[in-house]
Amino acid sequence: MIIRQMALGPIQANCFILGCEETRQAVVIDPGDDIDRILTTLADDRLTVVHIINTHGHFDHVGANKRLKEVTGADILIHSDDAPMLSKLSAAAAAWGMSAENSPAADRLLENGDTITFGVHTLTVLHTPGHSPGGICLYTEYQEGGETRKAVFVGDTLFAGSIGRTDFPGGSFDVLINSIRTRLFSLDDDVKVYPGHMGSTTIGYEKRSNPFCGIG
Repeated sequence: MIIRQMALGPIQANCFILGCEETRQAVVIDPGDDIDRILTTLADDRLTVVHIINTHGHFDHVGANKRLKEVTGADILIHSDDAPMLSKLSAAAAAWGMSAENSPAADRLLENGDTITFGVHTLTVLHTPGHSPGGICLYTEYQEGGETRKAVFVGDTLFAGSIGRTDFPGGSFDVLINSIRTRLFSLDDDVKVYPGHMGSTTIGYEKRSNPFCGIG
């Protein structure tokens, strides 16, 4: 599986492009900004976007939804609890002294346990509220070099050595910790974690050492 990561916009939110090497179908996870950079990366890898997936509805992760959909025609997918945020991105960004275009409405509303396919690959939706009511993570297994790789794309639920903020409307520290411990920490230790900001980590490392939610 092709995995491309880029930090976009003034808040440097991570956007991920996942591509199928066999079919050249792709998904874009959290297109927050810099649409030209996203499109250039897709073109360089000869990928066609079939889904735009939002891990949550904050403007720094979905600000380029509108333009990416206009260019590619791909479906927008988001959890039902965060879907109302898509029409309020401009106001949310303005409150931070920034700008963002409101997103078109979602084409598909996601729930825990749903699956999303592109090419030969499948993503499984894990509902992980706490940073936002409809925050989700996306788990996948794929073959590389004859070995099975495991990865989870966690948005702002979990970071390397930290967790997502819980002081935004709809956020809850207790709910977030429960989401991490029940949904993410139930995954295998060798699962690679791709957060919505900064660098990657693993489930096992965060279980042992995360000061907010580690379980030793």
